[in-house]
Amino acid sequence: MNNNNLLNIELASHSIRGLKKINEDSVGSLSPTNETLRNEKGVVLVVADGVSSAEAGKAASEMAVNRFIEDYYAAPDTWSVKHAGQKILSSINIALFKRSHEFASDEKGYLTTFTGAVIKSQTCHYFHVGDSRAYLLRAGELSQLTRDHTANIANGRSFLTRALGMDNCLQIDYSKLNLKLDDQLILTSDGIHDFIEQDKLVEILSSESSNQHKIEQLINLAQINGSDDNISGVIARIITLPNESLNDYNNKLTSLPFPPTLYTGVVLDGYKVLDELFASSRSQIYLVEDIETGKVMAMKTPSINFAEDAGYIDRFIQEEWIGKRIHSDYVVNVIRQERKRSCLYYLMEYINGKPLDQWMLENRFPKPKQAITIIEQIAKGLAQFHKMDTIHQDLKPANIIIDDDLNIKIVDFGSVFVAGIAEVFIPLEHDGVLGTATYSDPKYLLGKNTGIQGDLYSLATITYELFCGGLPYGNKIEECQTAFQYDKLRYIPANTKNPIIPIWFDRTLQRGVSFDLEQRYLHIDDFINDLKTPNADYLLDDPIIKKDKNKILFWQLLSGFWILMFFLVIAVFKYN
Repeated sequence: MNNNNLLNIELASHSIRGLKKINEDSVGSLSPTNETLRNEKGVVLVVADGVSSAEAGKAASEMAVNRFIEDYYAAPDTWSVKHAGQKILSSINIALFKRSHEFASDEKGYLTTFTGAVIKSQTCHYFHVGDSRAYLLRAGELSQLTRDHTANIANGRSFLTRALGMDNCLQIDYSKLNLKLDDQLILTSDGIHDFIEQDKLVEILSSESSNQHKIEQLINLAQINGSDDNISGVIARIITLPNESLNDYNNKLTSLPFPPTLYTGVVLDGYKVLDELFASSRSQIYLVEDIETGKVMAMKTPSINFAEDAGYIDRFIQEEWIGKRIHSDYVVNVIRQERKRSCLYYLMEYINGKPLDQWMLENRFPKPKQAITIIEQIAKGLAQFHKMDTIHQDLKPANIIIDDDLNIKIVDFGSVFVAGIAEVFIPLEHDGVLGTATYSDPKYLLGKNTGIQGDLYSLATITYELFCGGLPYGNKIEECQTAFQYDKLRYIPANTKNPIIPIWFDRTLQRGVSFDLEQRYLHIDDFINDLKTPNADYLLDDPIIKKDKNKILFWQLLSGFWILMFFLVIAVFKYN
């Protein structure tokens, strides 16, 4: 049965390797079965053609298709399609670009073309980079919506000038068009459109057969016509469109009002407030119950102090999206909402526990096995952030919840930096409050993005505090505002705080919190390994002195030479 106030689309896709040994194309589409989600987020279709000469084209195209679809449906409802698509593709591009450089020695390049469309309400939004294509068939007329990003060279050959993963700065084409009933959108790789004339495309697409039969016909015809490439495509036919455009609705979403003051017993959008769990000048967290299901959750609301601050509102909205992208047993789960929101807030799983800073006050000098268990869990949670090219930046005990069984959850995303999404790196505010200035990498606070090494510094500082009951540089670190002030600080050996700590463990901590990035660990796994297993280098002489032994010997010999010369000169003058 057709419901004229819903979006209904017939989708079909197909992809084959053709004459090539492997299929480096990827296709994907999704029309949510949930009608509310389909109407509010739309339908997605994507084609990506991995660049064969780049060695890792298959992995690149699969990653681009899968992550675009997954991240789009995880994006906040308050983001426009254009905003969401561009942010997501920028993030994917950075991830591919970084992978290419990681494997530079193997000459692997993670490069792929990308053509994707989001059909929402009565509008098609499309994103494009490379030489895959998007077409529109309307009333028997076929029009190409995208332009190929290629440059021609001799003998009719051409090369790509743009692709995902080619550069750390992505240039992507975006446009949109209003849809009509029976419109057909067709996305193809060059294995189809380079080998089929346009009039033949129109003939097949205009037939009465199903979309699946049409796309298979196109692929078969491309093979017959001598296609020597992978051959892939997606077709979407508009069956029904919502009667009313959602443009006004989207505008309302992006300007949702802040919720009123909430107190026990208040019901907001079907969620009953049971208690206030946390409140600060920046946000509030409430324990709420879904009246329909009885499920208990945590609701985070923005502070009315920032109602006119567009930057704050954007960051608050982005928190929800980041939470939906991170899937880990050690990171709080942000819950997708099925019902319409009347105010700006988001929902998370409720964790029955206490902040780690409070737990540490109640459990000074825990058993080493307990402390290592806690640190390993935090490290695993951070690993999921880093897997998504995301840096936490503000990891501290107050942002970690621990339960009675010593299970932990990282719960705050307010300062997270997402590579490819942030327009610029914004240093954390350094207001001298215990937490940010105490646990965050001083390089962050001074305006340098140190990436994973920054999160590692925070983890090492928390580790030191768990084992020592204090901070590696003392409380004066909270007062530091400049690089000069940080340079005056000195690391406090861990065994002066806790005599049972062995030298190799102390040197692991010292290296983890080093202000010198060349001394600090590069990878969290290496830090964890050295905490659990004595590093042989740390059992010998001081590694820093050991590293400079040749320099020290040189200066010792040089000094001895000049002393000898000095005595010889005196002797000459004495006897003359």
